[in-house]
Amino acid sequence: MKKHLLLLSLLVSGCASVAVSQKAIEQKTEFALGLSPGTYTISNRQDQGVQTRYSVKTDSGKQYNCYVEGSISVIGPVVSDAMCAKLGEPAFNPLLGR
Repeated sequence: MKKHLLLLSLLVSGCASVAVSQKAIEQKTEFALGLSPGTYTISNRQDQGVQTRYSVKTDSGKQYNCYVEGSISVIGPVVSDAMCAKLGEPAFNPLLGR
């Protein structure tokens, strides 16, 4: 029984490199920044545990640092919304109004 629980927990959790596809990153980034497909470049992807960090450069020259978190659950890959901050500026916190 313990072996089954361990196997199930390993299957249910997952690291970002498996759970977060390039397509998911693109869709989450487009929504978070209000970008159209093909108007930006994603680079410097770094998978760290459940978090994927990456850089975004728009065709107009704006640069952002972003991340998403992902895991594998019983329903399949689950990816959070993208959190992005303009390069050189602190991340905006809507609860603090800054």
